[in-house]
Amino acid sequence: MQKIMLLNGPNLNLLGKREPQIYGYETLSMIEDKVKTYGQKMGFDVACHQDNSEGNLINYIHQAKIDNYLGLIINPGAYSHTSIALHDAIIGTELNTIEVHLSNIHAREEFRHQSYISKVAKAIVCGFGSQGYIMAIQYFIKEQS
Repeated sequence: MQKIMLLNGPNLNLLGKREPQIYGYETLSMIEDKVKTYGQKMGFDVACHQDNSEGNLINYIHQAKIDNYLGLIINPGAYSHTSIALHDAIIGTELNTIEVHLSNIHAREEFRHQSYISKVAKAIVCGFGSQGYIMAIQYFIKEQS
């Protein structure tokens, strides 16, 4: 079974409670369960990790390469707009990467319109809520066919 890593960045552990009018009422655990179940049904083993630390997220990306993961789905949260280090980790590992955001970052505050991750991602999904993670899995399904 091919492996995909799902990474969620800072504050996403607060999903369901933090600004539900923007991010919805689903918890991160609910979203991860949905993605794992869908992934397994489609022939993928999805490993889910969330961390508020940029360095730990980078370590997960490096480990995904070492462990021969097919690709990476990442919701970098606010690190999208600030992290050259995550950008460089994705370049360095050459992982096929899909960037996901629950909200439409382009319809929000101007500082959210810039993403360092978008520049190195194969695709970006934003504004579809948790369905965006399923759409990211569908990218990998298409790549395998």
